[in-house]
Amino acid sequence: MLEHDYTAADRLLHRLALGLPAVAELSFDLDQRGNGATEKAVGDLHHVFVTGLARAGTTVLLRHLHRSGPFRSLTYRDMPFVLAPQLWKRFSSRWQQRREERLRAHGDRIMVSADSPEAFDEVFWRIFTGPDYIRPEGLAPYQPDEAVLARFRSYIAAILASGDPGQQRYLSKNNNNILRLPALRDALPEALFVIPFRHPADQASSLHRQHALFCRMQGETPFVRSYMDWLAHHEFGQGHRPFLFGGGPPGDLAPQSPDYWLEMWTRTHEALAGDVHERNVFVCYEELCTNADVWNRLTWRLDLPRTARPDFSLARKQADAFDPARLRRAEAVYQELRLRASAGG
Repeated sequence: MLEHDYTAADRLLHRLALGLPAVAELSFDLDQRGNGATEKAVGDLHHVFVTGLARAGTTVLLRHLHRSGPFRSLTYRDMPFVLAPQLWKRFSSRWQQRREERLRAHGDRIMVSADSPEAFDEVFWRIFTGPDYIRPEGLAPYQPDEAVLARFRSYIAAILASGDPGQQRYLSKNNNNILRLPALRDALPEALFVIPFRHPADQASSLHRQHALFCRMQGETPFVRSYMDWLAHHEFGQGHRPFLFGGGPPGDLAPQSPDYWLEMWTRTHEALAGDVHERNVFVCYEELCTNADVWNRLTWRLDLPRTARPDFSLARKQADAFDPARLRRAEAVYQELRLRASAGG
């Protein structure tokens, strides 16, 4: 589904549902009144959160995990009232139809349809905690309070209640969750947090290309910028805000430079490597592509049926574009994470 292909009516509805915080909060409150599940029970389930820096295979991994069966994820069909999954399902079912798959806007050959899972639960965090982490210079790590975490458990309960009976576990793909990992682990003591990572030269190159692509796209179609801002999707494009790990944004570099993205890769993954916890499950994307045992270990860890490894595509290294000293530092972090991943977390 291409955001810039939305009709005028679609765009107006998105502006109302996502662009006006009061409407989003009201939709959440109304949906919660009909929520039969409890937030307490949700905390005892084996949910899975896929998170990390963008362009590490998080979307592809989400798709394959979602196909395993026991998960409910937010999908494009839940848009734009993603904070009211139960009410919106009942209301929109009158006209929603099955839509054909289309290439998504990223130019990465990933197909999407109305039923494709996607990273929409960040709307919850933007609406209820936005000032705590969304800053002009970037997105800061923070600790949501217990009242917000209880509300998030209730939100998960509503999402599960709006799904099929067999979908008893919540599956999220949200890169911004690395900003609040300790709080989520405390709030959901049985959840696992899958953190894919990719060779820094490849991932930084991909981020650099995506930034240029979305800057052009948003310049041509301003609605795309608004849409991404409403989702707190600041990974790249005109609304880019870096993760503020390591003391702030890379002050000596600009996003037009490949080294900017390499520095962000290093700072982010140094912080993740320092967050040692048994429920953080690191996955090396290169190993996932080439070693079937990695997929087998992951599905076993997530308590999923064993299946053949799906097709994961592997890109080439692009080391020539980067400062050699910066790349050596990044590769040292990459090797440390590979050891963590091979040891089971």
